This record gives sequence, C-alpha cells and structure tokens, in this order.
Amino acid sequence: MNKLISYDLGTGGIKASIISDSGKILEELFLPYETTYPHDKWCEQRPMDWWQRVCESTSILLKKSGVKSSELACAAVSGHSIVAAPFDESGNLLLESVPIWCDMRAGNVLTDFFSNVPYERWYSTTGNGDPAECYSIMKLMWMKKHQPDIYDKTAKILGSKDFINYMLTGEMGTDPSYAASFGVFNLIKWDYEQEFFKAAGIRREIFPDIFPSDSVIGKVTENAAEATGLPAGLPVACGGVDNMCMALGAVGTAEGRVYTSLGSSSWIAVNSKTPIIDIKTRPFVYAHAQKGMYTSAVSIFSAGNSYRWLHDTLFSNMSFKDMDKLAEKTAPGAGGVMFNPTLAGGSAQEPSPNMQGAFVGLSLGTTGPQIIRACMEGVAMSLNAALEILKTHTQLDNRMLLCGGGSKSALWRRIFADVYSMDIIKTNVDQGAATLGAAALAGNSVGIWNGYNMIDSFHNLESVEEPNSKNTAIYKEMFEIFNKLSAFVAEIGDDMAKMRVKK
Repeated sequence: MNKLISYDLGTGGIKASIISDSGKILEELFLPYETTYPHDKWCEQRPMDWWQRVCESTSILLKKSGVKSSELACAAVSGHSIVAAPFDESGNLLLESVPIWCDMRAGNVLTDFFSNVPYERWYSTTGNGDPAECYSIMKLMWMKKHQPDIYDKTAKILGSKDFINYMLTGEMGTDPSYAASFGVFNLIKWDYEQEFFKAAGIRREIFPDIFPSDSVIGKVTENAAEATGLPAGLPVACGGVDNMCMALGAVGTAEGRVYTSLGSSSWIAVNSKTPIIDIKTRPFVYAHAQKGMYTSAVSIFSAGNSYRWLHDTLFSNMSFKDMDKLAEKTAPGAGGVMFNPTLAGGSAQEPSPNMQGAFVGLSLGTTGPQIIRACMEGVAMSLNAALEILKTHTQLDNRMLLCGGGSKSALWRRIFADVYSMDIIKTNVDQGAATLGAAALAGNSVGIWNGYNMIDSFHNLESVEEPNSKNTAIYKEMFEIFNKLSAFVAEIGDDMAKMRVKK
C-alpha cells in the first residue's frame, strides 16, 4: 500500500494519475467533459460528468498500470475553483448543471454587496483578484435573487473537488485553498470572514467547514468502491484547489519559488509567507498547503490559445512543431512585427478587460515565420508584464520553472529565457503538476511523506535555457514598445465596447 491515486478536475476535463511513493508517475490519462454556455456570460458544467470521469479514469488507470487497487494508500483531488454546487438537507444535488469559475452572470448583484463592503477591503482581505462576479458568494447572491426555490432548499454548497470527495466518502468539507476561492475567506485569519456573509445576505451554514488540505476527509464508501474500482475504506485526503496543487507539484512550498504555467491560458505563481495584495493590479491569492504560506499569481487569458488560434486560422496545414521550425528561421523581434495576445480579453493585471488581440508592424513584406514568432514573443511579453508585478512585491528565485503544454516547445523556452532574463528550466513534470501536488497531499495525509521538501526530488531536469544577453537587450527595448501597444489596444477596446453599448 505505497501508491497514490490523484485526480485534477480542469476546465476541459480530468487528468488522473497513479504515483509511486518516490513521486514517479506510473500512469496518467486525460478524459474530457463538456462546458455549456446557455446564455451570455453563463458557463456551466454537470457535476455528475466529473464523477463519471473519476469512475472511468480510475478503471482505465488501474488496468493500464497493472496496479492492484489493494496497493493504493490514499486518493486526493485537485479541482477548478469558484464552484458552488448546491445540496439539500438530504445530500441531494439540487442543480444538474452548475456555474463554474468563468461564469459571470452575477454582475447584477455586485452593487448590493459592495454597498455594504468597500471593494478595496474585500479584495485586501480575500486576495480574490479575478472579476468579483465570478466568486461563489456572488453566485449564491444571484441564486437567491433569481432561483429562490433552489436557494431556499440549499443546505450546503461544495466546490468541484469537494463534490468528488463527497461522492467518494459521503463527507462534506473543504480546505483552506478552495475556501479562498469562495469570496469570503480571510487570508490572514485562515478562516471565513463573518462580515462578508452578512454583507451578502447569505447564511454562513451553507459553506462547508474547513479542514487542512493534507488531512483525511473520509474513506471510500462501499457504493463509491463499486462505482470506481477503488477499495472500500481507502483514505481520501481533503485535497486542494487546482492553482495550489499545481504550485505544490511544480515548486513545493519554499519561499520565492516561482513557475509559469503555459497552457491555453497562462499564469505565473510564486510562493510567499505574505499574500501579495495590490489593489491596482489585483494578483489572485490562494492559501497554500501549509498554514501561513500563500501562492500568489498573475495571469493572461490567452497564451496557448493564441498559438492554437494562429494555427487554426493561418497554418492549419502544418503541425505545431513545423510552425516552431519556421519561427526559428526568424531573428528575435520578428522583423518588426508585434502581437498583443489578448484574444480572450484582458485580465485584472492588464489595462482593460475590453482588450482584444492585435498584430502591428505588418507590411507587404511580412512573412509567415515572422507572424508565428511574433505570436510566441507576444505571449512572453504579456507574461513578462505580469511578472513585473510580482517582482515589485517579493524576491523571486532566479530560476523559472516552465510547465504546461507550451513548455514542450524548445523555441518558446528560449524566448521566455530572453524575455524574462531568467534561466528557464523544464522537468519531466509539466502537465502533471496538479496531480502530483494532489498526490503529495495524499501522501502526507497518511504518513508516506512528512512535509513537502521532497517535491524537488520528483523532478528530473530535462533542459535549462539561459538568457542570451544580445537577445535580452533586444527584448528589453521591445518591451517598452509592447507596453505602449497594450495601453493603445486597451483604449481602442474601451471605445469599441462603448460603441457596442450605444448600438
């Protein structure tokens, strides 16, 4: 009984892994599930889809790996944040489909909340830097106003990973990292802030009690064992929110350790003993695996998505690797072409949410390889602007771990090294960071490990890209121009938004 099974509920699907007590990923897989968009600003998923994928992935993992269920010591779940799945007194799920993190329908209740609590106080207390209407407390205010029949029956709400824990064990609870996404968690007190429940007019009792991330929340029931293939009685760790689990699996809990997750969207997160709070740029902050530690992050909404959009729109006849090879033929600076990657709008760290993507510097002589490289450079520039925010608040480690799907591109890693002016490291842990982090919580909950210093030993170094001083000088000059471009794109985006409103 020395193996761990962990699940990461992402926006697009579930990643599941079986991991040894030496931190080796023995088998992993990904299964998708659907997101629906019933109305403008609505984004929903079906919790039972998450559960179905947990059951399916468990069966497949055990079969492919050859691991017997009796060899498992513990299970743990990482899950996407800001979900509020409602349950009645009997433990029945009240909605087939629930709003997920990117659902922004609750914009019409913000005035009610912030007339009672100043925004600055709320953000400074919670570190909730994403748009306020995304957070669970606002979702519940919207439910109370627009679905009173559901709200009146609601006895408890659960986040995504907490829902899976409930299905596995029959126990309801959450951990500090997920509670930090509810919009009512005081980062310093490490507990709920009673004032915010009163301001929202929402009952505190609806929210689950908080347990340590690496505590055992319960054990697999007979019904769950039959559905999943897990052994009845298997301990289940409380687990954590995906941002925290990824930080844990990527860089552990050491002060100043930092990583860039380069996926469809992208963020940079750093471990610190003090939450990074800045009312102007609004980094988003989560409680870490250990009390008194935090993971603070800044983000952009379209990173790998920008590269995929470019592929699908202009280069669909070639592979991503072939695109990289073309871009390598172009010198840094892409022949004067510059790209702003805000195809999905601006994050809280960017000048305006109304920003849209833009290429500038195009001419009749512009080549395809220059456009590809400009896209890659634009993503790195945009993230560098976010990185500057973190640098003003805390001391960062001098090496940046790059993980996520984009880390597989050697060219992109070199570009990031030159733009960040930092060593960029890649290890065997890239898209599996969150499941590794969840497994670390599981291992600690049952005594396989004691603390998180062992995380580094799970990483096998695959490459180190050192900044090229000549290229760094070019990008430093370009970065000043990029910031001007971002400001201009924001201004144009705001003007276009006003025009649409008038229309």
